[in-house]
Amino acid sequence: MSVTKEKKAELISSFKTTEKDNGGSAASQVAVLTERIRNLTEHMKANPKDEHSKRGLLFMVNRRKKLLAYIKKNSTEEYEALIKKLGLRK
Repeated sequence: MSVTKEKKAELISSFKTTEKDNGGSAASQVAVLTERIRNLTEHMKANPKDEHSKRGLLFMVNRRKKLLAYIKKNSTEEYEALIKKLGLRK
């Protein structure tokens, strides 16, 4: 259900904004959150009565929403590229 260290490192390396970025940039945080949201969504399909996981899922979705709003406010081009690469907002 959680993201493995290898998968997280792979996501951070593919979405980092600078050479020294170790996962702190908004884009890499959004990428990791998106992977966690996808995993938890699959869990929720199998376990619809799991209220604790649902709460965590809602917190992750809201956090990603805030980070995406921050990226959109600062750089519209980066925002467009990020949502296209992650497959968000079809």
